[in-house]
Amino acid sequence: MTKIILMAIAVAFILEGLAPALFPNKWRAYVAKLAQEPVANIRMIGIVIMLMGLAMLWWFSEL
Repeated sequence: MTKIILMAIAVAFILEGLAPALFPNKWRAYVAKLAQEPVANIRMIGIVIMLMGLAMLWWFSEL
């Protein structure tokens, strides 16, 4: 179980690193734009992404 969790975290790191590695200028502009957003918007984006991840995890675990 621990190995699966660590592998999932590793995959998340790989996916998170793709954008800055492949498109550093666009990624920097996105981060700068994101820094100008209100905290409530950023929080809502985080909640939506977490809920999507939970739904996918539940769905894939049912397969």
